[in-house]
Amino acid sequence: MTIRILVDADACPVKEEVYKVAFRTGTPVMIVANAPLRIPDHDLISRIVVGDAMDAADDWIAENADARAIVVTADILLADRALKASAAVIAPNGKPFDDASIGSAIATRAIMNDLRAGATGENLGGPAPFRKEDRSRFLSTLDEALVKLKRACS
Repeated sequence: MTIRILVDADACPVKEEVYKVAFRTGTPVMIVANAPLRIPDHDLISRIVVGDAMDAADDWIAENADARAIVVTADILLADRALKASAAVIAPNGKPFDDASIGSAIATRAIMNDLRAGATGENLGGPAPFRKEDRSRFLSTLDEALVKLKRACS
């Protein structure tokens, strides 16, 4: 199986960047979403519509992730599942998930969920706004991951 990029696409802010890298490197991309999204009309880009069941896109990605895949997701639990399947995982802000960082990311997620559940009208905030620097970091990290994966698979 060839190297490919699997994108958790429903709320992904870097799909255009993924397409640019795919066209430049000849890497197939699978855009996985709960509903049809517009994608470029190109042989390298395919759309996978999984339906609206809870976690259907995550389940499809986790089942299809392996050592020849790069998964793009902000979902920490999906990142953990993809890492367990030996995939490389990158958040849309360009930060890679790895075996060393995923445990603390899961713990932080659990703490924030507990805080939100106990909040009584308080605004605990959300993720930081997406910035131009995040887009640039994502492109760099995706390029690095592809180079590393191509070396490992050759």
